[in-house]
Amino acid sequence: MSSDSNDHLRRQRMLGAWALDACSAEERRQVDTHLAVCAECAAEAARLRSAVDLLHPHMDLDLAPTLRAEVLGACLGARAPEVSVPDYAQPYDAETARLDALLADLSEDEWSTAVQLEWLEEGDTATRSVSVAGVVGHLLAVDGMVGKSLGLPDPLTPSEDETGAPQDRTEALWRQLGFTAEDRRADSADGPGALRETWRDHAYELIRTCSFAGGGVADIAVPYGDGGVLPLRLALLDRAFETWIHAADIAAAVDYPYNPPVPEHLRILIAVAVQMLPSVLAARRQAGLASPPLPVVEPGASARSLRLQIEGESGGEWYVPLDGVEEAAGPDNCVSHVVLDEVEFCRLAAGHLTPRTVAAGQRGDPTATLEFLYAAASMSRL
Repeated sequence: MSSDSNDHLRRQRMLGAWALDACSAEERRQVDTHLAVCAECAAEAARLRSAVDLLHPHMDLDLAPTLRAEVLGACLGARAPEVSVPDYAQPYDAETARLDALLADLSEDEWSTAVQLEWLEEGDTATRSVSVAGVVGHLLAVDGMVGKSLGLPDPLTPSEDETGAPQDRTEALWRQLGFTAEDRRADSADGPGALRETWRDHAYELIRTCSFAGGGVADIAVPYGDGGVLPLRLALLDRAFETWIHAADIAAAVDYPYNPPVPEHLRILIAVAVQMLPSVLAARRQAGLASPPLPVVEPGASARSLRLQIEGESGGEWYVPLDGVEEAAGPDNCVSHVVLDEVEFCRLAAGHLTPRTVAAGQRGDPTATLEFLYAAASMSRL
């Protein structure tokens, strides 16, 4: 048998490995060279490669954002959990898991990326540029307020917690972790992995404690500083909302796609925020930040209300009382109509949109509209 025939047989026997990308670089070079001059082997190589494509279809390696919920749903459908996460803690459970997945994807350098935080303060937008690590430290500091109410260890040293207010606790924890004042970058040799683990473990213990306690802890008072107190069920929804907002801040800083919460959770967060708006507006009036309510003096007249329409799968329609008479809220004396997208409303409540920008194009009494939008934005904080 000639040398050319031996070479042909050798290359022909290598075609299977070549089609599966299982040969060495030198073997691949030899096969490629042979295919360029041998029509018979070139045709066989094309058939083999087509067969391999059928065995290994091209797939998107990015996991679907709903995969975790689908897998958990399938598991729970097969067997109910012995201890379930209470309804009020489920959004926080989901949002901490999503943020943890995002943090797991970050490189060590990305933990130092500048993240722009925004909130409403004294009627104007306040901003703070911190690192990703600084954002996680902030979440840990405020989550610790809820944990303390459940008897969990506080991540903040007791001597540092002077006022119990979220911003003061955040500044204190940054100092405790060795963050520099300039960029909130930790000087600790442990690196960002240790901070992520501390935050994640604290969140897990919060959820675990609520789950084992059932409904018995839902109404425990959680002090938020400055005299503010929330029942634990609302405090955990507040933590779910802030976790999502700051996760989206981090994702935007590192150019990472990040979706809103699933519709059933987003619907809960929106409904709670709308429910709190009348008391927020009343507090702003007491502080002289909004005009006083109009007295109802005419016989048969009703207190004013504002129609809030939130569009999207998680939205809805509400009549918000403007004069402190909640039972009178309705269409009879509606003076303003505010229409917002579901995510737009949440960004307003997070202080990421200015009330005056959102007021453009809204219908009705401009003063009532603007005061309502400022009340929504004033729910935000660092």
